[in-house]
Amino acid sequence: MTNLLDLTGRVAVVIGATSGLGRTLAEGLAAHGATVVPTGRRLELIDASAPVRQACDVGSRESIDHFRDAVLAQYGHVDILLNAAGQTLKCPVQDIKEDDWTRIFDVSLTGTLRACQSFYEPLKASGHGRVINIASLGSYVAFHQVAAYCAAKTGVLSLTRSLACEWAKDGISVNAIAPGIFPTDLNRKLIDGTPRGQELLMRTPMGRFGNPEELVGIAVLLASDGASYLTGQCIGVDGGYLASGVNS
Repeated sequence: MTNLLDLTGRVAVVIGATSGLGRTLAEGLAAHGATVVPTGRRLELIDASAPVRQACDVGSRESIDHFRDAVLAQYGHVDILLNAAGQTLKCPVQDIKEDDWTRIFDVSLTGTLRACQSFYEPLKASGHGRVINIASLGSYVAFHQVAAYCAAKTGVLSLTRSLACEWAKDGISVNAIAPGIFPTDLNRKLIDGTPRGQELLMRTPMGRFGNPEELVGIAVLLASDGASYLTGQCIGVDGGYLASGVNS
C-alpha cells in the first residue's frame, strides 16, 4: 500500500520556524521526507544548512514575496505552507494600546493572510497544495488578559475556513492546528510555576502540558495525501482541554 503520510518530493515552507513550535514542526516535516524551507524574522536563527537561508517578515508583503521568489528559484514549486508566526501580549483589555493591538493582529492574523496570498499561485500549481495555520485554544475560549491574541487567533480560525471554501476548487486544502498548552519562549513566563499555569493544568484532563513533538503527527497528516478530503478544519491537540468540563 502507498504510504499516505510520505512527504518525499514535497517542498514545505514554514514561516515562524526559527523558534518554538514552528521549529519543531519544520523538523518534523523534514523527518517525514519533505524538503523544508524554514524562515523567520531573524536570519541568525535560521538553520545555516538551509539551501534558502533568507529572513522573512510577515509584517511586510514585499519581504514575503521576495522569500517566495527565492524558494521558487531554488526548487521550482511549493506544496506546503505552514504559518507559525505569532506574538502575544498580557494586558488588561482596558489598558491595551491601539499600537499593541494592531501589532498583534498584523503578525498573527494579517501576516497569515499575506503569506497565504503570496503563496497561492505556487500552491495551486502544485495540484495538492496544503496550508496549515497555527490557531490556538484562544480561537475558541477566552484567556484572562490576552484579548488581542485571542481575537487575532479567532480570526485565524475564521480565515482558515474561508480560504478552505474558496480554494477547494484550486486543489488547495486549508486546515489549522489549535495547540493546547505547550511551554515555549512565547508563553513560558505566563505558565511556569504560576497560578495561571496551575489552572491550565487543572483544566487539562491528561494532567500535563504538551511536548512540541506531539504536534508533529497532525502536521504531517495535514500536509500529506492522507488529508486529501480534509479541509476547513481546526484540530485541537490539547490533552482534552477543549472537551473538558469539571475535572474533579
